[in-house]
Amino acid sequence: MHQLILKPGKERSLARRHPWIYATAIAQVTGAPAAGDLVEVRAADGRWLAWAAYAPDSAIRARCWSYQESDRIDRDWLAARVRGAVDRRARLAEHSSALRLVYGEADLLPGLIADRYGDQLVVQMQAPGVEAQREMLLDALCEATGCRDVFDRSDGALRAREAMVSQAGPLRGQPPAERIRIHEHGLSYWVDVRRGHKTGFYIDQRDNRRLACELARELVATLGRAPRALNAFCYTGGFSVALARGGAQHVTSVDSSADALALARSHVQLNGLDPSWFQWRCADVFEQLRACRDAGERFDLIVLDPPKFAASHHQVDRAARAYKDINLNALRLLQPGGLLMTFSCSGAIDVDLFQKIVAGAVIDAAVECVMRARLGAGADHPMLMTHPEGEYLKGLLLQRV
Repeated sequence: MHQLILKPGKERSLARRHPWIYATAIAQVTGAPAAGDLVEVRAADGRWLAWAAYAPDSAIRARCWSYQESDRIDRDWLAARVRGAVDRRARLAEHSSALRLVYGEADLLPGLIADRYGDQLVVQMQAPGVEAQREMLLDALCEATGCRDVFDRSDGALRAREAMVSQAGPLRGQPPAERIRIHEHGLSYWVDVRRGHKTGFYIDQRDNRRLACELARELVATLGRAPRALNAFCYTGGFSVALARGGAQHVTSVDSSADALALARSHVQLNGLDPSWFQWRCADVFEQLRACRDAGERFDLIVLDPPKFAASHHQVDRAARAYKDINLNALRLLQPGGLLMTFSCSGAIDVDLFQKIVAGAVIDAAVECVMRARLGAGADHPMLMTHPEGEYLKGLLLQRV
């Protein structure tokens, strides 16, 4: 059996059940394990610590499968983990046909992402360990869900960081349709799993889209009129449609992708909404926020859901400036009594830092705001308590007073 022998003291993170072992923590590798091979992890004094999957070209040199020496990481063990993950999300199918079924480390399957859109499964293999067990994991996913069609979207930046080749295409069954229709809290959306962001849709924002709808209704009641809303970085208009369903009849949506905006427009008709309520702007959001400010535009409800600004800790300072910029300008566009839903999906920006950045924007905007709630991903994106890195999506709901 291949072994990783850790440096003295480096076993402490495993004792706390953190699933990652960095290259700098390893004193010795016995044998010649290949990418994805099963290895024993032992402390410097020889104590057994964990079973892990080896990644020879990654800074995260191994990811832990299990901390039980008696476990056997085989087909039955993997199938049980997959079934458990799928079963934990069964109740969510009442609200949406788009679900995250497996969320990597949070489901004790490090590196595996599996999403469901109706009867279509979409997977991302983000680490050598799950790539090596791919066929057994696919068997388990199909058995646990009854789905036959599986599409691979292992084409993200994480593959490159693991020295893995980017890949995408059908793995099981038939290729996916150009668009797959999903439902979510009474709304419908089209999803392009072949070319869309992530696996095709921002499933993690499901609960926040519902909240946006509820906040629009709240403003209708308090203002006595339809609120004016701005959805910046709107992508395919998920928040835009939800805001309109809640009663916003003036929804401005901004994104730099013409293709995303075309799909967003189709959601208006799909949900039977009035096209005259919507204005679509294909533009750079940073520039457009300033243009709105200079034009004297004001909004009662603003959503800021930008893409990842910091892919690593080396980019935190630049990302912080970008987050402050968009929040500062959004706050200047917000009417008194108005609401701002602001998000960050940069894992390198933690909750505390994000709140400090937004607080700085509030100070510089010279407005009074209260934080009504902290926001995050839906229940199908849980955070393993010993792996806080899994909490990448964080948000704040602010109200100008």
